[in-house]
Amino acid sequence: MFFQHIYDKTLAQASYLVGCQKTGEAIVIDPKRDVDTYLEIAKQNGLRITHITETHIHADFLSGARELAALTGAQMYLSDEGGEDWRYEFEHIGLKHGSIIKVGNLTLEVLHTPGHTPESISFLLTDKPASLKPVMLFTGDFVFVGDIGRPDLLEKAAGLKGTQDKGALQMYQSLALFANLPDYVQVWPGHGAGSACGKALGAVPSTTVGYEKIRNWAFQYDEDQEGFVKYLLADQPEPPKYFAMMKKLNKTARPLLTSVPQQQKLTPEAVKEAMTQGIKLIDTRNKAEFVKGFVPNSLNIQGNNAFATWMGWLIDYEEPFMLVASDSQIEDLTRKLMRIGLDNVLGYITDVNLLGIELEKNEWIDIEEFKSYIGREDVQIVDLRGVAEYNSGHIEGADNVFVGTLPANLDKISRDKQLVIHCQGGDRAAIGYSLLRKNGFKNIKNYSAGINEWVSKGNLLVTEMVEEAAC
Repeated sequence: MFFQHIYDKTLAQASYLVGCQKTGEAIVIDPKRDVDTYLEIAKQNGLRITHITETHIHADFLSGARELAALTGAQMYLSDEGGEDWRYEFEHIGLKHGSIIKVGNLTLEVLHTPGHTPESISFLLTDKPASLKPVMLFTGDFVFVGDIGRPDLLEKAAGLKGTQDKGALQMYQSLALFANLPDYVQVWPGHGAGSACGKALGAVPSTTVGYEKIRNWAFQYDEDQEGFVKYLLADQPEPPKYFAMMKKLNKTARPLLTSVPQQQKLTPEAVKEAMTQGIKLIDTRNKAEFVKGFVPNSLNIQGNNAFATWMGWLIDYEEPFMLVASDSQIEDLTRKLMRIGLDNVLGYITDVNLLGIELEKNEWIDIEEFKSYIGREDVQIVDLRGVAEYNSGHIEGADNVFVGTLPANLDKISRDKQLVIHCQGGDRAAIGYSLLRKNGFKNIKNYSAGINEWVSKGNLLVTEMVEEAAC
């Protein structure tokens, strides 16, 4: 048996290529959209991609299953569980609980494991030449290392009311199926640490059924369904805005993109003209470079591992946009955008100084200056982290406005007071600063070092429970 774990650290997303070396057939599970990765792996190992499958209709990335099928002619095997509302609306071979996919001498048994979504399935792999007992389980967003899939995304991201409580109960029942599998079975999930598909995912790529039964919090509630549901739904991170679009695009027919686009390098004149028409300029430079000189009204979304997530929060799918990026960086950024379906890139420019306009600057404040603003009535301190982070501990007197929802909550930000913003370590504050400037806020101070430095220097945080007790 051939096995390859492919991991996209930018979305903390795992996919898999599994092949029968005797027959040369291979299956890809949960492919990302830039599918050249799988084609190259198959070519290097003398395999043909003959089968493609998914564990569920994904919300956090745009599946490459159809692109891969178009390029290879492979059959798509997709879930037909969950009812009519959860069926893929394009041609595929439907899978039900107990269905078997044969890939040469390998078999993958389908287990219906709803909870994260109604149609969610897992694949129990048996390598028949080696053993008649199953050896691997591909769980998608069902069971992670140290955590389980969240059932609230359909309600919070897609607006499907009443689905989170039902999903939590389904998850409880699905875990009983998982617990009855042999302890030695390897578990290969669809995500790792950093994914918004759970709240406490582990950083190691795989686990076993037995290990999860003794260490995963979800298996400690085997006789407390009510406590399980309550804990599962509590303190989940904010689902990125783009998740609703992913659900739609992964379920319905859409245009395919079978290669990585070559982006156009724009002239300074083209960039300036586009900006006068309201087209956004996304500056992907490091935040420390951005503050030294940036184009007025541009947004600083750094081209790091979180780039796609923040782009999905802040850019509409219908609008074109431009990038500030180096020639060596543009392909990587394009791939990151592809993976969430943000294809409407007008082009890029490598150097903001080429525009020949006066750049704006900003200086970060240090901790001592930050402290001088605390408690002042003419100052508003804004914590840009998520609600769960804020509730677990924040600087006393700070208001909480999550940066991902900042454009919709500008009415919560004072235009009269001195603004002082911060987050955990500066990246979200960089986005927030540029968003506020673009929306006409002028008097802004950025405590970029944020909570990380605040705590490291021995300063205290307060929690919501502490504040309530004091009232």
